Amino acid sequence: MADRTETVVEGRRLGLSNLDKVLYPETGFTKGEVIDYYARVAPVLLTHLGDRGITLRRFPNGVDGQSFYEKRCPSHRPDWVGTAEGPGDSGGAIGYCVLDSVAAVVWAANLAALELHAPMARADDIESPQMVVFDLDPGAPAAMPECAEVALWVRDVLAGIDLDCVAKTSGSKGLQVYVPLNAGAAHTHDHASSFARAVGQAIERAHPALVLTTMRKDVRGGKVFVDWSQNSRHKTTVCVYSLRARPRPTVSAPVTWDEVAAAADDASLSFEAPEVLERIERHGDLFSLAATCTQRLALLRGPDEVERG
Repeated sequence: MADRTETVVEGRRLGLSNLDKVLYPETGFTKGEVIDYYARVAPVLLTHLGDRGITLRRFPNGVDGQSFYEKRCPSHRPDWVGTAEGPGDSGGAIGYCVLDSVAAVVWAANLAALELHAPMARADDIESPQMVVFDLDPGAPAAMPECAEVALWVRDVLAGIDLDCVAKTSGSKGLQVYVPLNAGAAHTHDHASSFARAVGQAIERAHPALVLTTMRKDVRGGKVFVDWSQNSRHKTTVCVYSLRARPRPTVSAPVTWDEVAAAADDASLSFEAPEVLERIERHGDLFSLAATCTQRLALLRGPDEVERG
């Protein structure tokens, strides 16, 4: 029988298992440390995750073992872990987990759900994205410095059309730039995708040696792919403050634009779980703008309009 520890979180009784099991072999980071990280980061994490249907990526045998994405919330969940209808799969809509409390986040961490993936829309209106994401993915030998340079270009183009944005590391190789919307039903997923594509294509036209927006993987070497398709209705991106399944317990961490600029000059831009907790203590939630800023997208038909804007 698995080692089991009983605990109470926010008045909810939880049975935690295998706390000493190593999930990150390179560093010895254990399941207990994963749960502790999520319990401590949850008060900030919930701002960005608690109102969405979440896809869990579970690693029962650690990052070196097999993983699986779990969209449908497990039937063995406690009755206080709610669900919300999401895009689902070929069989129709399904119920995603709603992790709207510290206890629910801890419950998910105990499932070895190292990664938490969130959609652009909130659970109460899955047809209306509340943010736009530019997912910047480097093709070797391009790496973080190139991603940071492209992120600055994205920021500058958006500023030219009066839009604020925030950045975070993917926790893996790349960076992600988000445009907060928080404008109710003012936007559709098609609108968000076409906007992101137009902005990406404008940057690609200005910097063709480094930027591309095509889906073809065979032409990405040495370039940064601006993945606008992550704004599709059925897509998710890793949630801010989520751990990643890398050799070390890196986190998808929010960063300042000064840090992005420094990374473009080859400074490090990677943060592990303990560092992220320290950053929150020092700086608060660097991603708060994503939840509080209300903006509306322009109706762009192509990159020419972005350049003129």
